[in-house]
Formats: sequence, structure tokens, C-alpha cells
Amino acid sequence: MTGRFISLEGIDGSGKSTQSRRLAEHLRSLGRDPVLTREPGGAPGAEEIRRLLVEGDPDRWSPETEILLFTAARRDHLERTIRPALAADRDVITDRFADSTRVYQGATRGDLRALVDAIHADAIGVEPDLTLILDMDPEVALSRGLARNSGEDRFEEFGLPFQQKLRAGFHALAEEFPDRCILIDAQADPDTVAAAIAAAVDGA
Repeated sequence: MTGRFISLEGIDGSGKSTQSRRLAEHLRSLGRDPVLTREPGGAPGAEEIRRLLVEGDPDRWSPETEILLFTAARRDHLERTIRPALAADRDVITDRFADSTRVYQGATRGDLRALVDAIHADAIGVEPDLTLILDMDPEVALSRGLARNSGEDRFEEFGLPFQQKLRAGFHALAEEFPDRCILIDAQADPDTVAAAIAAAVDGA
């Protein structure tokens, strides 16, 4: 077997971090040795950039600046974590990847999808083998996200209409890339969601 690159996507508060961990546990039960990572972050330099992006005032950065910062973090993540793991035949599970930038900055924060895709093609040039989009009611997800009180709630602070646009953006993405994107009902209990994700990964 060769390592697979799997991303989990979805709106804020949809359970990506929890389900990423559950998927890693599932793959370990099958004898795999997955790398569990996240974006922005996943490598030392990328984690430093993360703090610039997820903390502070919602209007701290323009969408264009966000695209550049996310791409810089993603390049560090790709070089230092993702590629070495895949080269060692390890699966990579990432909580977010480029699809988040396509939706958050490319479609929701501005009509910048062409810019996102152009920079991605030049600086990253990699897509996951499989993308699981955790889908749920934005109002429920937003209440979950704010309840965490993590200090990394810059995007939650844009409010419910923003989260509703995000959900529509992820649905559109699933239609655009049907060969690698699978919608997962994330409003069920965590065990049911984890089982659905495991079935999707095992069947892909």
C-alpha cells in the first residue's frame, strides 16, 4: 500500500478535529501509521503563521492577504510534513487543506477563486486523494465553535450569514470535484459520523 492524502473540510464547529482523530484511530486499527495534522499549521513555521490568521479582529486582513498567508503556511506544511510522510508510505490526515481557501477566501470573502487557484497551482500543485466534507446546520456549528472559547475564533466572529455562505460554498465544491469529495452528515452523534467516515475511506 502507498500512503493516502486525506483532508477533512467543513464549516467552523462541524467536528473536523474530533473526526480527524477518530479517523487516525481507525487507520491505526488497520495496521497503518497515519500522520495527523492541520491547517493552517502542521509544521513549525506554518504554526507561527496560524496565529496571525485565526486570532485577532475579523477585519485584521484583507481576503487577498489571507490567501497569501494561508498559501505560505501550506507550502511549509507540504514541504516539512505532508510530502515526507507520503514518501515514507504513511497516510496523511489533515484538518483542512486548499479547499478551505477556495471557499473561505475564494468564494465567501470575495470573488477571488481565480486568484486562489492560480497561486495554488504555482505554489502547491497538490490535491488530496480524498476529501471528506463534514456538513451540518451553520447555526448549530457556530454555537459549537463559539462555545469552545479557544481564542482562535476570528472566522466564527464573522457571524451566521458568513457560515451559511461557507456551507453553500462547500456544497458547490463537492459538486465540482465529485471524484474526490464526499459529503458526510456531521449532525449525527460522533460515533455515527466516525463510522460513516471510516466506511467512506475504506470504500474509496
